[in-house]
Amino acid sequence: MLRKVFKVNGMPRSLIVDADKTLADVLRQQLLLTGCKVGCGQGQCGSCSVIMDGKVVRSCIVKMTKVPDNAEIITIEGLGTLEKLHPLQVAWMAHGGAQCGFCTTGFIMSAKVLLDQNLNPTREEVREWFHKNRNACRCTGYKPLVDAVMDAAKVLRGELKQEDLLFTPGEGDSLLGTMYQRPSAIAKVTGQWDFGADVALQMPAGTLRLALVQAEVSHALIKSIDTAEAECMPGVYKVVTHKDVKGRNAITGLITFPSNKGDGWDRPILCRDKVFQFGDAIAIVCAETEELAKAAAKKVKVELEVLPAYMSAPAAMEPDAIEIHPGTPNIYYEQGIIKGEDTKPIMASAPYVVEDDFYCSRQPHLTIEPDVGCAYFDEEGRLTIHSKSIGIHLHHAMICPGIGIEPEKLRLIQNPSGGTFGYKFSPTMEALLGVACMATGRPVSLQYSMYQHITYTGKRSPGFVTLKLAGDKDGKLMAMESDWTIDHGPYSEFGDLLTQRQAQFIGAGYNIPNIRGIGRTVCTNHAWGSAFRAYGSPQAFLASEILMDELAEKMGIDPFELRYKNLYRPGDTTPTGCEPDVYCLVEMFDKLRPHYEEAKKRCQELSTDDKKRGVGIAVGIYGCGLDGPDGSEAAVELLPDGVLVLNTWQDHGQGADLGTLTFVHETLRPLGLKPEQIKLYMNDTAKCPNSGPSGGSRSNVMTGNALTVASEMLLNAMRRPDGSYRTYQEMVAENIPLKYNGKWVAAACTACSSDTGQGNPFPIYMYEVFMPEVEVDMKTGKASVVKFTTVVDVGTIINKATVDGQIYGGLAQGIGLALSEDFEDLKKHTSLVGCGLPFTKDITDNIEIIYNITPRPLGPYGAAGVGEAPLTAPHPAILNAIYNACGVRITKVPALPEVIKAALEANAAQSAAAASCDGK
Repeated sequence: MLRKVFKVNGMPRSLIVDADKTLADVLRQQLLLTGCKVGCGQGQCGSCSVIMDGKVVRSCIVKMTKVPDNAEIITIEGLGTLEKLHPLQVAWMAHGGAQCGFCTTGFIMSAKVLLDQNLNPTREEVREWFHKNRNACRCTGYKPLVDAVMDAAKVLRGELKQEDLLFTPGEGDSLLGTMYQRPSAIAKVTGQWDFGADVALQMPAGTLRLALVQAEVSHALIKSIDTAEAECMPGVYKVVTHKDVKGRNAITGLITFPSNKGDGWDRPILCRDKVFQFGDAIAIVCAETEELAKAAAKKVKVELEVLPAYMSAPAAMEPDAIEIHPGTPNIYYEQGIIKGEDTKPIMASAPYVVEDDFYCSRQPHLTIEPDVGCAYFDEEGRLTIHSKSIGIHLHHAMICPGIGIEPEKLRLIQNPSGGTFGYKFSPTMEALLGVACMATGRPVSLQYSMYQHITYTGKRSPGFVTLKLAGDKDGKLMAMESDWTIDHGPYSEFGDLLTQRQAQFIGAGYNIPNIRGIGRTVCTNHAWGSAFRAYGSPQAFLASEILMDELAEKMGIDPFELRYKNLYRPGDTTPTGCEPDVYCLVEMFDKLRPHYEEAKKRCQELSTDDKKRGVGIAVGIYGCGLDGPDGSEAAVELLPDGVLVLNTWQDHGQGADLGTLTFVHETLRPLGLKPEQIKLYMNDTAKCPNSGPSGGSRSNVMTGNALTVASEMLLNAMRRPDGSYRTYQEMVAENIPLKYNGKWVAAACTACSSDTGQGNPFPIYMYEVFMPEVEVDMKTGKASVVKFTTVVDVGTIINKATVDGQIYGGLAQGIGLALSEDFEDLKKHTSLVGCGLPFTKDITDNIEIIYNITPRPLGPYGAAGVGEAPLTAPHPAILNAIYNACGVRITKVPALPEVIKAALEANAAQSAAAASCDGK
């Protein structure tokens, strides 16, 4: 033990600390300064950044032995208060910098030191500062954060008033399309927003802390599980195994496709007979502290018979591959697409035909907040599970029979959550928490390390696509043939739907009258496939958007012009045979055309022998909703001093609180309510109606419509015969109900056929055109995006800062997908840096968003969704730009420097050989 004397936020403190503890541990656990967030625990993300003696330090890697005596430490709690915020905090709110908010306090503390040293930094100096101090953000794409620092510096220099940073609506003003800040923003920028680890820290005495016993191989038979030694370890209350699970000990994938050869019950909660992937949970140690639980977990002995591990779809499809789930073939779902006439004779006679193979990688989500949750029995005896779930009603149905509890006795609540980007569309630890709580009868908490988080939670499923396109002499598309394979890991949930996404989006954006294709979902032993932003479309557009460039080259026309000739126009249909919701792509290309011509000229002028520049184009489209007649519910209740809104629009950084507030405020504007009079209660299955999961960019449309319906119902009930509105007291006196449930369903939508892919799956689509400019270092092969221009049509913009932020963040993830991110090697890809997370200087600051606003007939106030759109197709656009720059055609991601360099060398060798032949 050490006695440490130092100042914290200006106050002298004397503490007795464990010498092995980190500064972050002491700040959070002993001083309860939880504004310091711990993400990676390895000094790679900067969420734990605080100021020590005037310098930025990543407190998660600073041992207390390294903290000098009398050190002066400042945390976010010492920077500003709710009553008197620091300019950085206000600027962060104004620019939408606190999306999920998990990294926010670390960035602000880091920026504070920068501005203390340099009150007039350039944008590049701000970016360099964040880059070298390892401040990482997965939500914002960094540009809004740099914007915030630049504005805060203006305030500190006296050039701008702090109160002018925030948009303040006047009486009766609409919030639609404004920069109004999120209701949660002030808590996030002051460190008062309690994420899952903070909630766990606040759990009462008697809470058991959990540690998992996990598989360290990818495929094996379990011969025995010996918990005896672990149960005798200090502080251990119980070691839970499959024997303690009261239900089916499996999570149901809710299979809905009749042709799926699996039953959806293939993911065990705790492995009994087999291990299916690295990291599978075999037992849960429940102990008085996390340290004791982890120590005991190492003492659990698991005897395994290792089996062949099929770490890719081609391996699992080999004739001699054993069934990973005995009784279910490794190829367990097939999806066809049939549109128009037979494509074979067309391909045989078409003037222009191109074909190529493509691979979209197992992209990791790389959230800065690891997975975390807790569980307990509430005052009504209900098992209550808190987690990062973005589908609490969905997860209720998926885990209830598996853990063995009556539905009315299970309650799920979403904690304030860091970004998930889709992985929490699947339950990850919810069932584990429930099983442990039921087996012990005590409250429990579980937090994954970043290593566990990366290796155990789901990933984007890799896609293998072989694609063939035919065009006529006038540059019009005639036919398309596709063959695709989805490597969905060992667990089938939503895998069939992902495979169907390829039928929906390969070739989307263009009128292709004749299509034939077949795809399949394959079970493997690599990481299980979970939802990831733009679910299914990155695999699809990687293929069709690169092949469009190849076809354009073969025809001898500009890739822009080939696309322009074939864009959806009235009368054209999507690959699924339905008409688009709006025809906006031609107008979007018209807006982009002058920028494209300028970019071509600029890239040519700036290219040198050492560094070549090129420009690329791609179209991306995504549907808003879950396939078929998706819907949502929400409730609005009149209060004496405003209204209460209830829904389960789960927030993981996209701005559900602000979306809820804005829709209700706009609909109830006749009442003259101020934004602060609208109270939100969200994301509790016991009290809130089922708004559906927060994925597929569905919530802004489905829940936005439901909120509008509920608000209109209340407004109609309050309306007097003369058109004025009753007061709360009058409503009560007249015995008129105060609470109204609004429901909205996309009733005209139909699911797509498994055989033909034909249907009308979505009521509304999002459209985006991507135009990156890329520089390739000809010596190293490193590609960098130096400018990104994008034209976006997501209908009416509900909140400008939110929509901007979603696009910046999605583009940043697209750059990562194209150039650096991967989860393939279980030894290399196990940290944020190892997986290729982009930092500030890896993402261009030169991003231009051009909005094309086409109100959607079925959208609330004309809005579509937005979150998925920017990650549909930035990566093929980047690979097309690489080809335009240096003549290297890359058809797989990530396009790492060594991949590009090898291709450059192969091109050079081929050119030399050709020159030699010519010389002879």
